[in-house]
Amino acid sequence: MRIFFLVYGHYNNKSFNAAIIFNVLIFLLISISISKAELLKPNSGIKPVEVVKIQLTGLQKNDSNYKDSGIEQTWNFAHPNNKKVTGPLDNFKRMLKGDTYQMMINHLSHTIIQLGISDKWAQFEVVILDKNKIYHKFNWQVEKYTLEGTLKDCWLTTMVSNPIPLGSSI
Repeated sequence: MRIFFLVYGHYNNKSFNAAIIFNVLIFLLISISISKAELLKPNSGIKPVEVVKIQLTGLQKNDSNYKDSGIEQTWNFAHPNNKKVTGPLDNFKRMLKGDTYQMMINHLSHTIIQLGISDKWAQFEVVILDKNKIYHKFNWQVEKYTLEGTLKDCWLTTMVSNPIPLGSSI
């Protein structure tokens, strides 16, 4: 702030002030674009457990990049067949914020245990400690996408069960 006032006081002309404002706006726009670009996208090098970790970490820090960036991160790794069931992104956001899955948003911690794996699917048990310090268990399944295109050979989430409450941590 002090530098700005010194520069402002020294130059005090409208074109210089307009240039500063323009540069600040450009910086803000670039920052917003970079934040949205930070979301990970599926690729064939990401292992099944890493897909689940990416999604859970996104949900745990839902608004860290921008509002609902964690939900959007989760959406990026949803299988196209899953997306057909959950609807477009706005419906997916409403579903995750609804009564059934809201405990995932901004949860305190999570654990992932692999239950089974093959070359086409992997199943995990996920336990989440929500912000109210209540544990919830989920079955989480990912499958390797086999059709041609940008998602070929990527691991994507096909199913997350309804939560099973496990009780309080206190």
